Amino acid sequence: MTAAQADLQIDRPTVADGAALWRIAKDSKTLDLNSSYSYLLWCRDFAATSAVARDEDGAPVGFVTGYVRPDRPDTLLVWQVAVDESYRGRGLAAALLHGLAARVVAERGVTTVETTITPGNTASERLFTSFAERRGARLEREVLFGTGLFPDGPHDTEVLYRIGPLSL
Repeated sequence: MTAAQADLQIDRPTVADGAALWRIAKDSKTLDLNSSYSYLLWCRDFAATSAVARDEDGAPVGFVTGYVRPDRPDTLLVWQVAVDESYRGRGLAAALLHGLAARVVAERGVTTVETTITPGNTASERLFTSFAERRGARLEREVLFGTGLFPDGPHDTEVLYRIGPLSL
């Protein structure tokens, strides 16, 4: 953690964090916003594969949500990464991602991280490219979901980023 992150604590989310995660996602203006209910469920059911950053008062200021793929138990799929606007530019997203990856590698034997990124989301592209470089891991990209697959109107292509193998 950098000096700018020293006043923050990174741990697992709790159900009580769900509303704050929903707000941070909503305020990001880049993420596909899920229902508030889904963030509550996420904090209950996927806390072990997610991370939240808390300020000095314990309030969530950033998060990474993820899950271990049922058909590939060695793979963590990172669903969303978001940081409250007032905490951006401090490397918090990278700290959250690295901390979560280290935890799931150690606790679950995960060797691969996957995420999807829409073309033009340069912040996410940089975050995951840098993550792969810093971990010394291979990065592969391929289209996972083309625009025609989304039933609710125009949606950008989702490009799968696969990073691995990871190690402790």
